[in-house]
Amino acid sequence: MARQPKGASVAKDGMAEFDLLIVGGGINGAGIARDTAGRGLRVLLVEQDDLANHTSSSSTKLIHGGLRYLEYGEIALVRESLIERERLLGMAPHIIWPLRFVLPQSQSPRPAWMVRAGLFLYDHIGGRRKLPGTGTIDLSSDPMGEGLKDGGKAFVYSDCWVEDSRLTVLNAMDAALRGADIRTRTRLVAAREEGGHWVATLEDARGASEVRAAMLVNAAGPWVDDILRKLGCARNDRGVRLVKGSHIVVPRLYDGDHAFMLQNPDRRIVFAIPYEHDYTLIGTTDQPWEGPPGRAEISEEETHYLCDTANRYFERSIAPEDVRWSYAGIRPLYDDHAADASAVTRDYVLDLDAGERDEREARAPMLSIFGGKITTYRRLAEHALQQIAPFFPRMGRAWTAGITLPGGEMAGGDFGAFLGGLISRYPGFPRPFLHRLARAYGTRAELVLGEAASMAALGEDFGGTLFRREVDYLVEHEWARTAEDILWRRSKLGLHAGEGAAERLGSYLADRLSGNGNG
Repeated sequence: MARQPKGASVAKDGMAEFDLLIVGGGINGAGIARDTAGRGLRVLLVEQDDLANHTSSSSTKLIHGGLRYLEYGEIALVRESLIERERLLGMAPHIIWPLRFVLPQSQSPRPAWMVRAGLFLYDHIGGRRKLPGTGTIDLSSDPMGEGLKDGGKAFVYSDCWVEDSRLTVLNAMDAALRGADIRTRTRLVAAREEGGHWVATLEDARGASEVRAAMLVNAAGPWVDDILRKLGCARNDRGVRLVKGSHIVVPRLYDGDHAFMLQNPDRRIVFAIPYEHDYTLIGTTDQPWEGPPGRAEISEEETHYLCDTANRYFERSIAPEDVRWSYAGIRPLYDDHAADASAVTRDYVLDLDAGERDEREARAPMLSIFGGKITTYRRLAEHALQQIAPFFPRMGRAWTAGITLPGGEMAGGDFGAFLGGLISRYPGFPRPFLHRLARAYGTRAELVLGEAASMAALGEDFGGTLFRREVDYLVEHEWARTAEDILWRRSKLGLHAGEGAAERLGSYLADRLSGNGNG
């Protein structure tokens, strides 16, 4: 008898049956899987590549209200985002932490009174409790102004940093711990309606198989329209607008743990953020994407735009040859027909298709997700489950608000105290190494370290303080399968590991996953 898939029941015909089939392993799909599994439904999530392989690992890494969205009148979206900002900070204090932003006014195309009014709203419409409010500084005398060309007045406000791809993985991990079946490198080939259900054909490295689901959730991000067309469910009145956002990483431009919000003459916003200790992250751009969804790369024009922005503000000049790494992602925004890509709404739209096919048979229901931003993923999941609740009367109530993600179970959400305890328990390890593990894994760092008393006990060193013990953990618990998964999504150790690390790691993973490794 075939093994029953996790989270499924098996029908008389031998086909695995689920309540929900979620297509897409980005932040929205993973968030919906977590919420649904926690409410007692049978959930299968399929992702054609790796978790957070595309948009959800290509953000500016911020949990924020979106200060600039106030300029477009999106007050409701900003308010929801600000409320979620503090919730998420409490749910994952290891991968989310406060960040102060300096907003210089020396080259601002907006008058100071307008910026101050926006910041007043930003401080007060979201029920801010944990984060400091807005202040005003003189960049000519304040340490935060060091490294800038110009002094003068600046505003300082708060938002949060997030390890975006890890946030996606942790949601998928929690979903799996609650019974969901998470399958990466698994593609939806086709789906047909049969008896008011979906029968889906899935394909992975082992071949094709079929599963049955009461409902399909289309959370495919940039591919959401492709899925609709594949299933013959495309509509003209709703669609996704693809916008490319690109970032560059350069040697550090200034000292300090604060970030900058830089205003350009074209009124666009670019962030400069401390990154991986030795670098500054600069982004993002907003470029219409006209081609099919897929892997995106920064253009020469975008690189020059970001370098020019930095050079307008910072004393240390940069050029394209100074870029150590770049990344680009395609944002699947809801198409509100705005003329400017920067002005396209970051809000989300949920489209439930559950009408009658004919008088004899109900149409198999499908929910499609358009748009959204990483900060609001949890609320998006709650709203999605409100939409599907009538189809599943046994489904439990909303539960995710305030419930920590794996690794976030720290007393009072105090990361510093947790790190201190970890350093005390593992005196044989360098503090920077333990700090990195604590940031990546939180309370699960001890699963990586185990009983090891020194770095030598962690196995082969692949470079950048990545040891075999950590690699094995990522394979066993976080669906990592390739060197890219580990070096650029589960971590950013690709910036530190050195030449040849990817090849050595790839060789080890190939042996391990084929059953020939000794890990």
